[in-house]
Amino acid sequence: MTAELTLYTNPKSRGLIVQRMLEEIGQPYRKVVLEFGAPMRTPEFLALNPMGKVPVLVHGEAVVTEAAAICAYLAEAFPKAGLAPKPEERADYFRWMFFAAGPLEAVVTARALGLEAPPERRGMAGYGDFDTVVAALEGKLAGSDYVAGGRFTAADVYLGAQVVWGLMFKTLPPRPALVAYHDRLMARPAWVRANTPA
Repeated sequence: MTAELTLYTNPKSRGLIVQRMLEEIGQPYRKVVLEFGAPMRTPEFLALNPMGKVPVLVHGEAVVTEAAAICAYLAEAFPKAGLAPKPEERADYFRWMFFAAGPLEAVVTARALGLEAPPERRGMAGYGDFDTVVAALEGKLAGSDYVAGGRFTAADVYLGAQVVWGLMFKTLPPRPALVAYHDRLMARPAWVRANTPA
């Protein structure tokens, strides 16, 4: 695909996840930085994302929102980057991509806001409880360097962002498997480029 890639983002948003993914695929892209508030509420921007938030990726005529969806889209749109799953990796790839976008992000946010479900109502929450989610994540990362077949994929871009931020903001415990995963990701040249102010 040769259409232009445009990322609407803010440096203090989940747009950094997409910027890391764009650096990983190695394609040129244009970055449009928007301030929070009024610039994300203009009719032009709301036509791209009615939620009034970033990130938004525009690729030719395609408009993709939600960081996990954008990572998965880019992996498929640019297969030569090798970030989409091989057939035998699809189960782990999708499982852990959606684990990060669902239970992990939800329980970390709920805990940070003091909104965790009481024990008798945990069955209603898709994540159950914080300790169960962290144990599942730790168990996966203790067993392999990356989440899909031991090879870095787009699932690691998204899940990795959750781990990186969780350790940075102390919303995840610094368990050895999580710290080692964090360190592997932060050493990637694409992540270094994405984290370097332009």
